[in-house]
Amino acid sequence: MKTLYFDCGMGAAGDMLCAALIELLPDPEAFIAELNGIGIPHVVFGREASEKQGIVGTHISVRVDGEEEHEHVHSDEHHEHHHEHSDEHHEHHHEHSDLASIGSIIAGLAVSDGVKADALAVYRSVAEAESYVHGRPVDRIHFHEVGALDAVADVTAFCLLMERLAPDDVVSSPIHVGSGTVRCAHGILPVPAPATAYLLKDIPIYGGEIKCELCTPTGAALLKHFVKRFGPMPEMRVSSIGYGMGVKDLPVANCVRAMLGETAGRGTQTGFELSAHGDDMTAEQIGFCMERLFEAGALEVYTVPVGMKKNRPGTLIRAIVGEAEKGSVLRAFFRNTTTLGIREVETKRYIMARTVEERDTELGRIRVKRSHGFGVERSKLEYEDVARIAMERDVAFSEAAALAEDVIKE
Repeated sequence: MKTLYFDCGMGAAGDMLCAALIELLPDPEAFIAELNGIGIPHVVFGREASEKQGIVGTHISVRVDGEEEHEHVHSDEHHEHHHEHSDEHHEHHHEHSDLASIGSIIAGLAVSDGVKADALAVYRSVAEAESYVHGRPVDRIHFHEVGALDAVADVTAFCLLMERLAPDDVVSSPIHVGSGTVRCAHGILPVPAPATAYLLKDIPIYGGEIKCELCTPTGAALLKHFVKRFGPMPEMRVSSIGYGMGVKDLPVANCVRAMLGETAGRGTQTGFELSAHGDDMTAEQIGFCMERLFEAGALEVYTVPVGMKKNRPGTLIRAIVGEAEKGSVLRAFFRNTTTLGIREVETKRYIMARTVEERDTELGRIRVKRSHGFGVERSKLEYEDVARIAMERDVAFSEAAALAEDVIKE
């Protein structure tokens, strides 16, 4: 299983995350040239070597109308430098600062629909965080800190890098957020900044002695969207390592480290069973609840008929979740059921490695899901592809599956 691991012990900023991933590519300069051709207005990407505490890595520069911006937008240095910009640059810097205008920029980029969807989802999560912090509707939020074109560039570049690397699993260490205070558009605020703190809910974080903002809203939103689980580095055979360097010189190496490699696919994952019972919900309500639990991040959701007090027939609704998704699934449980309490049991899940192969055939594109581990190997056709073949040929599902199997073998 191809696994990507982020070491965020020195924090996580959007430009640093991008720089770390670029180092994992076989031809970083070609990727920079590709970024400069996707159509982000006024933006030019650059790549240069950077050294922190004796470690050499990559710094990614983003120039807006010829002037370099820094992703650490909350820092005092950037705040002061920002006001030295010309009126024209100031206008370019902030004219695309709400979700609708940012969505318009992303929609016009020369990237895949998947990259566009990921980039917009990241920005939507930041908008929701800002909405909560400032008490305003999402459509009235202006991104003072992450609405500038340099941040649009960081988000899009990261989403494109994740598509290019295509890891099967993404893991991150707990995130070092720093400490102290930070100056931003709204004044002097505590570290982590309020929007960052909201984005990092249900994610393991910690502070420390370093008086600096180490995790920015952009970095928090990117990790929240892409990372599947947070914890120690899994047992893996590392094939490439990337170091993404920040701008500031700190008492420790100001960098994010990314490692790409193979895991054996025969490991375990700690999870939680969240269970609720109800005897006063309709079938429609239960079905709706199950959909919302999956949307909130549940790995599995199922129901079991049970007998309840006063001999009433009822339903047990159970969701299997990871640590990072537990909070959001709990909220979805209470919002969409009539229960007054939810039981939690810690459980362990044994996982086989999984990959998806795509084949172009005379029946169209067919995906094959393959899994292995614990001495077992198996494969299965993707349901949606078999269903499409069955409808196109007006045959039974089993007949379409047999046709697809024959074509794959050939």
